[in-house]
Amino acid sequence: MKVVLQRVSEAKVTVENEVVGAIGKGLMLLVGVGQEDTEQDLIWMADKLAGLRIFEDDGGKMNLSIEDVGGDVLSVSQFTLYGDCRKGRRPNFMGAARPELAEALYDKFNGLLRARGLRVETGRFGAMMDVSLVNDGPVTLILESR
Repeated sequence: MKVVLQRVSEAKVTVENEVVGAIGKGLMLLVGVGQEDTEQDLIWMADKLAGLRIFEDDGGKMNLSIEDVGGDVLSVSQFTLYGDCRKGRRPNFMGAARPELAEALYDKFNGLLRARGLRVETGRFGAMMDVSLVNDGPVTLILESR
């Protein structure tokens, strides 16, 4: 599982000119599910994201997690994170999970975040989406479960 995380002051995802998910302060997640990902990958990633200390405390240090600050999550499925560009000029997406598996694992991952008490908004799986955000910091991290 791969996640590109951005700390945001706001973010939204639009499908066919309709806002389908929007948050204020929190985390914007681009979530890629790989062929070999299991429920253990989902659990590890949800725990890592919920506890990752990337929000500033009163002293300006990154000491607070999304749980600590009561922020929201915007989670957007993103199979292109598994694009392999090492050969040729066109990405190879063979490492991405097939859509039916990816959607089930993506939904379960979002459920794990919600079970931790986080408010999670999402895009629409498999749709063409427009994502806009204000990156706070900017803070951008790449996480991989393997």
